[in-house]
Amino acid sequence: MTARACTPTRRGAGTASGLLPLAGATAALLLAGCSWLPGRDDAAVVSLAAELPRHQVVLLGEVHDNAQGHRQRLQALARAVRAGWRPAIAMEQFDRERQADLDRAMRTCTSADCVIQAAAPAKTGWDWAHYRPVLELALREKLPVVAANLSRADAGTVMKQGPAALFDTDELRRLGLLSPPPDLLAAQRKEVAEAHCGALPPSMLGGMAMAQLARDAVMAGAIASAARVPGASAQRPVVLLAGNGHVRRDIGVPRWLQPGTILSVGYTEQPAPAAAYDRDIVIPPAPREDPCKAFQVPGR
Repeated sequence: MTARACTPTRRGAGTASGLLPLAGATAALLLAGCSWLPGRDDAAVVSLAAELPRHQVVLLGEVHDNAQGHRQRLQALARAVRAGWRPAIAMEQFDRERQADLDRAMRTCTSADCVIQAAAPAKTGWDWAHYRPVLELALREKLPVVAANLSRADAGTVMKQGPAALFDTDELRRLGLLSPPPDLLAAQRKEVAEAHCGALPPSMLGGMAMAQLARDAVMAGAIASAARVPGASAQRPVVLLAGNGHVRRDIGVPRWLQPGTILSVGYTEQPAPAAAYDRDIVIPPAPREDPCKAFQVPGR
């Protein structure tokens, strides 16, 4: 039986990354006549793989616990690399202060586990089974890997004290955080509230939204740095692997990047606003308990 790809264009749900447990998609998506076969490059994978090299910056999203989405994303990335695409791979899973460790590991390690142990020894809560194949691909093809994320501790500082408590004036200016766009901050407040099932007190939303903005700005800065190759006349292509909330065109990392050839791809479990992604690949929801249960008060 051959699988038929279900790839609605420019629709999909983003998942914000925050400091508290997040609410994921819970509604089942019914797509009549559509199925996915693990490990097989279906039409959606082939189409996306052909498109990736046409862009200077590619943002590939994920629902963190959805193995099917990780699998399809890896298939497209690997197929494009096998065809000759040579991007740097920026990853949300590595904090920016571990870049030196990550560079050293990519030079000396022969396995993904070695890289993870060197550059993320505390494991940081990620399910590394989803990311080992990406690191194995980078090691095999000698692709640079970029530590793109703001650490949880630094995000906590921004949440509690504001970005000026973490970044000096020059870095605030470079990142674009001196005066964040009010519409973007308001949109992130809304996303944070929805991602936490409306259970957070209003007093927390502003700080958490600012931390989300800081994460996106730092990821954009990491992409810009990775694109610059000393002595080269052309920039290197960069692909970012991050949660769907980070790769959204309307409120995520693209808002912090210079205009250019950017492709944003969501791997989502249910449709989202049309402006969220350039391309959305809808995947079956992963089995999970209702994430809002974590915010429910016993006895109510």
